[in-house]
Amino acid sequence: MSDVSIERREAMLDKIADLDAQHAVAVAGGGERYVERHHARGKLLARERIELLVDPGSAFLELSPLAGWGSDFTVGASVVTGIGVIEGVECMITANDPTVKGGASNPWTVRKIFRASQIAEENGLPTVALVESGGADLPTQKEIFIPGGKLFRDITRSSAAKVPTVALVFGNSTAGGAYVPGMSDYTVMVREQAKVFLGGPPLVKMATGEESDDESLGGAEMHARTSGLADYLAEDEHDAIRIGRRIVARLNWRKAGVSGGFEARSARTSTTDPLVEVRGASATSLETRPYAEPEADPEGLLDLIPTDLKEPFDPREVIARIADGRSETNGAVFDEFKPLYGASLVTGWAQIHGHPVGILANAQGVLFSEEAQKATQFIQLANQVDTPLLFLHNTTGYMVGKEYEQGGIIKHGAQMINAVSNSTVPHISVLMGASYGAGNYGMNGRAFDPRFLFTWPSAKSAVMGPAQLAGVLSIVARAAAGAKGRDYDEEGDAGMRAMVEQMIEEQSLPYALSGMLYDDGVIDPRDTRTVLGICLSVIANRPVVGTDRFGVFRT
Repeated sequence: MSDVSIERREAMLDKIADLDAQHAVAVAGGGERYVERHHARGKLLARERIELLVDPGSAFLELSPLAGWGSDFTVGASVVTGIGVIEGVECMITANDPTVKGGASNPWTVRKIFRASQIAEENGLPTVALVESGGADLPTQKEIFIPGGKLFRDITRSSAAKVPTVALVFGNSTAGGAYVPGMSDYTVMVREQAKVFLGGPPLVKMATGEESDDESLGGAEMHARTSGLADYLAEDEHDAIRIGRRIVARLNWRKAGVSGGFEARSARTSTTDPLVEVRGASATSLETRPYAEPEADPEGLLDLIPTDLKEPFDPREVIARIADGRSETNGAVFDEFKPLYGASLVTGWAQIHGHPVGILANAQGVLFSEEAQKATQFIQLANQVDTPLLFLHNTTGYMVGKEYEQGGIIKHGAQMINAVSNSTVPHISVLMGASYGAGNYGMNGRAFDPRFLFTWPSAKSAVMGPAQLAGVLSIVARAAAGAKGRDYDEEGDAGMRAMVEQMIEEQSLPYALSGMLYDDGVIDPRDTRTVLGICLSVIANRPVVGTDRFGVFRT
């Protein structure tokens, strides 16, 4: 191993260690005191419930584990969301974390659940909600109440689309939260634990003068025997999870896209790290699809990313470590398209865990007119053959300068963005390194609604790099001073540039982006193949259908 590779590996391992520490903060929830209090009541934690719910040995792909990072709220947003296999069925799972303010929803909770609902809707996933929430975080109700109604709309629309919803109620589900079990297709409540009511005894007393207790007002047994809100009465939490698994087993669920699903097996089933369960797992189809493991060792992904993102690296080395190897059904790891044209963007066809995929990967960082035109054609071809697209980001954006403006970089970049915007095959994006400016848009950034988007710890995303942005502000300020005939404050300029560079650097880091839900999670590069295999299998719940209708391409 070269000195450069060793340096890159050590830098990436440091970033991964920091990522593990950030995930540990999310797993800790409300902290040791509240975790112990919850356990003392004989209750399971959110991730413990999920681990019992999903099939033994299967992977759980947690989504948005760092939601709320950098905000005033607990990292993780008091809810766990992710994709897991229950009785062989891929499901979206949401679980309130009762150790954080009793599972109360804050603004980031709402956004995180909205994102989970979007993924479930786009990919046709049944939803299982593990409910224990005190309702809205009242001090921030103005940010929750109005948009929060979308949650109830999403539940009922899922049911109308014949995509089942299941609620397992382990504790309080009050006020607006009472409508989660109320609107779900199937509702299970735990005896002497579940409490579901629009208004608790104190509110009822204030509103009507009526005296009541928790059980007669909204207890599980009352709802099972009297109101009919509970379809099943569970004896304890383990029994509720057992019933939930049986409900999913009886859904007679079939993928509408292609047959099969993922069954990600792993020896690591610890819940200490949100994404650790997928390490070393496979994402094979339940209906076996023959495929070979990658030609190159995925461990090598740690050696590829330069510490300075201005340095290019060959994305083919990434593809060799995430794509299926050669087999009887897959004659080549990667069939590159237009390899001699637009060399700063690598395009071509591959398979990941037996699923066909078209790949667009930045090579030298900058996108020129040739790269934009090549991408546009490739996206059209993928739509012609109904093949999902994978975008691997490492771009500083589209090229600027007089020569390139006169050569049509704007209209060529617009063609690429047009193709990305109107493509109807599913898209997945992975931010490996830089993802700056309009390059983020052309490479299918968050604003373009990829089905899934993940980042590596090495990734950065902003309107431009910190030094470039600070430099632009300096040039503008210098020109303004000159226009007014004033001397320019060089010392103040240096301070401004340092401050701006630091601010932009902090705002472009993956944790900051993940905290705002601009991705679906920051992942260890070595997990990329398994994460993509799970995502492609989930995508296959719905038919993959491309389009031949795009906007006007300016010539």
